[in-house]
Amino acid sequence: MAAGFLPGELIKAKRNSVCLMQLSQPDQENKKDHTEDNPALSKVIERNIRTIIFLRQKAARERSFQDRTADVFTSFSGRMVFVYVHVVWFGVWILLNSGRVGVVPFDPFPYGLLTMIVSLEAIFLSTFVLISQNRLSEESERRADLDLHIGLLTEHELTRVLQMLESIQDKIGVEIHEESELADLEMETRPEDVLAEIERLQQRALKGK
Repeated sequence: MAAGFLPGELIKAKRNSVCLMQLSQPDQENKKDHTEDNPALSKVIERNIRTIIFLRQKAARERSFQDRTADVFTSFSGRMVFVYVHVVWFGVWILLNSGRVGVVPFDPFPYGLLTMIVSLEAIFLSTFVLISQNRLSEESERRADLDLHIGLLTEHELTRVLQMLESIQDKIGVEIHEESELADLEMETRPEDVLAEIERLQQRALKGK
């Protein structure tokens, strides 16, 4: 037994040392992970990049079995391997049913069985593609909402900063040019007003045509 330690204190010391080792291990891993960061980029940009990648990986992990299945078929059908497989399949099918290789044609011209199989395949592939597109559109809509909220927050913060700068200019006696756009920039921009103005100008342009 170590001198100066009671049994209970020795157990606590061991527990504390284990906890410190567990806490220091992630820090060491994070340091090792950040050693290859681009020094030309700030830490904020690196953190944002890692956050975006983490959110994308989280969204991919949270997919349901149906979504994963649809993504697999969609990914495979969007590659040249899919085209090559069908070229070989169609070529062999037509050759076997041409009667020139000593095989009794099981699907003679105009290849009704092949047409039915391909039609069914097209129906399922289009369904898989639509499922994947719906999921991606939902993710894109969430990202668009996030961009909109961040943009509105940034606009509000900049408006407040401009108002504070004008107050500082008034206190220190700085003259503002009459043609300055500061007053317009200090106005709070509301999304509904912007959308209404866009719609008005679009309608006006269509009537002008």
